[in-house]
Amino acid sequence: MDEDERKAPKTHEVGMVIDTMSVEELTQRIGLLEAEIDRLRAAIVARNATRQAAESIFKL
Repeated sequence: MDEDERKAPKTHEVGMVIDTMSVEELTQRIGLLEAEIDRLRAAIVARNATRQAAESIFKL
């Protein structure tokens, strides 16, 4: 199979085989994972803000 014919998956699964990936593909995966970490951190911030707002209502 030619390198051009091989299509890289658009997602990353934890534990997936990375032995055949190029440096460019690995760098791209890191970017995907960093973006996902940012998205998860934003969700944590939003949920904490919602919880704090709810707690402040009940502390009256």
